[in-house]
Amino acid sequence: MNPRRVLGILAIAELLAMAPWFSASAVSPALARVWQLSPATTAWLTISVQLGFVVGALMSATFTLADRVSARRLVAGSAALAALATLGVAASSGITMGIACRLLTGAALAGVYPPGMKIAAGWFKEGRGLAIGILVGALTLGSASPHLVRWAVTPSAWRIVLVIAAVSALAGGLLILLVPSDGPFAGPSAPFSLAAAPRILKDRGVLLANLGYLGHMWELYAMWTWIAVFITASEHARRGADADVAGLAALVTFAVVGSGAIGCWLGGKYADRWGRTLVTCSAMVVSGTCAIMVGLVFGAPLLALIPLLFIWGISVVADSAQFSAAVSELAPRDYVGTALTLQTSLGFLLTCASIYLLPKVAAAIGWQWSMSVLAIGPALGVWAMLALRRRPEALQLAGGAR
Repeated sequence: MNPRRVLGILAIAELLAMAPWFSASAVSPALARVWQLSPATTAWLTISVQLGFVVGALMSATFTLADRVSARRLVAGSAALAALATLGVAASSGITMGIACRLLTGAALAGVYPPGMKIAAGWFKEGRGLAIGILVGALTLGSASPHLVRWAVTPSAWRIVLVIAAVSALAGGLLILLVPSDGPFAGPSAPFSLAAAPRILKDRGVLLANLGYLGHMWELYAMWTWIAVFITASEHARRGADADVAGLAALVTFAVVGSGAIGCWLGGKYADRWGRTLVTCSAMVVSGTCAIMVGLVFGAPLLALIPLLFIWGISVVADSAQFSAAVSELAPRDYVGTALTLQTSLGFLLTCASIYLLPKVAAAIGWQWSMSVLAIGPALGVWAMLALRRRPEALQLAGGAR
């Protein structure tokens, strides 16, 4: 099969399969009302997915599941499990079962996201950066899709959003089985070695790439999780607290988060040409600036707010795949798998902190300026990647493009 056709099938499959990620977040106002949740407790609807993903990623890497089972079958089975867990949220009567199902959702999606990358790498040797960028874009759009469904239905029909996300995941898992193999360039996954972690973390180049990634992750998932609430608060400030803006906020959120697919494509396209440090720094400068400036247009008409949100949505994830690429190029060959697993685990653990923190900041200073705390991450990330750019090992990045 032609690699381009494989990439098309793979991208659509991963887009569909990632729908459960923010499915509960998309209906969090309804869940908060039905289950009587505080803002801090509501945050756990996403935090639990992040934690489940870390556990699933560690287990998958430790047991090299993508080698013991075909990566395609692993994605299909994991997507089906994510679908069942999402239906479990729809059937839950309270937060305890809901959180348990969301933890399972995250663990299952760890068998969708990384193995999907492995399949893409197995089909592309030349143009691998662009292929993975396209795939990350599809994952981003898929994660945003529940917000579009939420816009199309009434708030009381929140279970429909979850059911459609579950059906989408199941369809994505079945679609990926149309890919004939894991690819002609597929190689065995490097196993996770906890004993190698100290050596990897002491490597200066890998450490700086990881710090850049952590800065990026501090901002990314907190922005994705709370942007609908920010938009709602902005519209309430403009139109009054009684205005019904939930559907509008859901539609704008889908567009903003989904616009990240453009950023992923651009990042994948230009990182190999211009260098990973330049692309990541540029993206973080733009996204961090947006995190600060968005408070200036809080309460303004959507005509003023949406363009800035689109720029933020595109830039906030444009660099995502490049941090993993950088670590894969800098880490010792025998420990690339461990290095990537550590990077992913640390990054997703950090997102739990920023997701939990943001509503508390908003309670203290208001939603208008709450997003500004996210700019701390990009500031750290830019410093780290510029420091990496000045080091000799940076010549290992992107074929010498740094």
